[in-house]
Amino acid sequence: MDALSARYIAAALAIAIGTLAPAIGIGMLVSAALTAIGRNPEAQGSIQINMFIGIAFTEALTIYALVVSLIIIFVGVAGATH
Repeated sequence: MDALSARYIAAALAIAIGTLAPAIGIGMLVSAALTAIGRNPEAQGSIQINMFIGIAFTEALTIYALVVSLIIIFVGVAGATH
């Protein structure tokens, strides 16, 4: 296996592992919010606002994983050509 193939595999693992945890977190967050809305429908507005803020922060982790995987790919390609 050459260095370029290793970098592609590392980038794939970075995005796969970096996406798994936030996906589970978003699922748990939405599930808890729906349960809370079911128990107290009057608080739906405030629960939804907090849910969307939590989803945005959790989704940021996936974006960080994407950036890391892109850095692994493009820095590896630039380093392999020199």
